Amino acid sequence: MNENDTMRWRLHGVRVIPGDRLDPSTAQTPGMNRAAAITHARVGAEKLWAGTVTIHPNAKTGAHHHGPVESVIYVVRGRARMRWGERLEYCAEAEPGDFIYVPPFVPHQEINADPGQPLDCVLVRSGQNPVVVNLDIEPVEPPEDVPWVDSIHPAP
Repeated sequence: MNENDTMRWRLHGVRVIPGDRLDPSTAQTPGMNRAAAITHARVGAEKLWAGTVTIHPNAKTGAHHHGPVESVIYVVRGRARMRWGERLEYCAEAEPGDFIYVPPFVPHQEINADPGQPLDCVLVRSGQNPVVVNLDIEPVEPPEDVPWVDSIHPAP
């Protein structure tokens, strides 16, 4: 390995972003705090955006979607309630250790389901652009509960 390769890997290899050095100068929503960890500007990422989001007790987002971007949410602390659908007619909850997948263009809403504590999550998106398309939706009440069902968690 020559000196150029050594320097290239040193400067452009693995990056560790300390949790106390996240960038809060990203798009914010009332009742939520977002902080960016992995972005093009910070580490040169080209296909991913990653950061944290804290949703305050009793807070929720409005109905929205993220265009062609896929999102993965990992619940660290608290209880997340997700509503989705044309009229937010479906609902499921996630707790610490659970992952939530939000496909492109799916209307959804994130809700802190625990009025006593913040909801802390890690968020990863499949793109660098902060696409948020706010929707004017009259939600169905009450929404239909949809249990998490997959090969590991079969329907009861």
